Amino acid sequence: RVIRLAYFEDPSYVPLLRRAYENWREAETRFGEQLLHVTGSIDAGPDDSRVVQGALTACELHDLPHELLDAAALNARFPGYLLPAGHAAVLQREGGFVASERAIVAHVALAQAEGADIRARERVLSWEPAGDGVRVRTERSTYEAGRLVLAAGAWMQDLVPALAGRAVPERQVLGWFQPRDPAAYTPATFPVFNALFEEGHFYGFPAWGQPGFKLGRYHHLNETGPAETIDREVHARDEAALRIALSRYFPKADGPTMALRSCLFTNTPDEHFVLDTLPGLPQVVVASPCSGHGYKFCSVIGEILADLATDGETRFGIGLHRIGRLTEMQGA
Repeated sequence: RVIRLAYFEDPSYVPLLRRAYENWREAETRFGEQLLHVTGSIDAGPDDSRVVQGALTACELHDLPHELLDAAALNARFPGYLLPAGHAAVLQREGGFVASERAIVAHVALAQAEGADIRARERVLSWEPAGDGVRVRTERSTYEAGRLVLAAGAWMQDLVPALAGRAVPERQVLGWFQPRDPAAYTPATFPVFNALFEEGHFYGFPAWGQPGFKLGRYHHLNETGPAETIDREVHARDEAALRIALSRYFPKADGPTMALRSCLFTNTPDEHFVLDTLPGLPQVVVASPCSGHGYKFCSVIGEILADLATDGETRFGIGLHRIGRLTEMQGA
């Protein structure tokens, strides 16, 4: 998953990202495997777009080293790109990607080493307050505890009534394409990117771990629905939606399709996170949805959730991610 410091979404994410980087490196040391790979990151779009201007603002407010490149300069430096005239790119050298599947393994292994009891493949049916604690019913058993952290992704609105209609699952499809010029799409030659084009907002990666240039589109086909019933298959229209950008802006990667996969994003109306205790239930912590841009933060979000569960507060700035803003939207 992409990790980037030049955060156009809001400058307040940058301190969280700095801590996330520290925690990723600590996890690597403890687990004995590289998880975060630095390639540089590109935030691109029309010169006056929110993506470019927001990335610049984040860099300037937090003294992040960066370069502002016009289309010609970007295309010359990184031949895997073909940014159109009138577009610009913010290059931030510390960006890259996290090897997400291995990072999950690492976090589970490290948790087990600290005494965590992992109950995998056990569906939660319901939860309820039980005095000052909580009671959780699953398909296998009933558990009681002093604290509960709910981080259920696309199922959040099913488990947290306050998020009904405010944590909406959305179908997403990613594609891997065989580059016509493989040398242009290696981690050493191709920075990860998010880019706003007239066809939509796209993101992508160099070839790594799985053959092919990886490309996705935010709000892919704008298909939302319940997590249980949303379409998980991939179709010709999904490939077509990605190839529009592939052929125009990454023509050296416009080879045969190697794989298509679907997944779910879960979006809030403002596309920021939810990191908070539930109003009136301080023993219940909620985390998610992350609106399709949260994985890079999970190393620090875990620390924040531990703070909220044990102390009820955290030293990290999470004002943007309090649940109250969403319940206020519902009442408006």
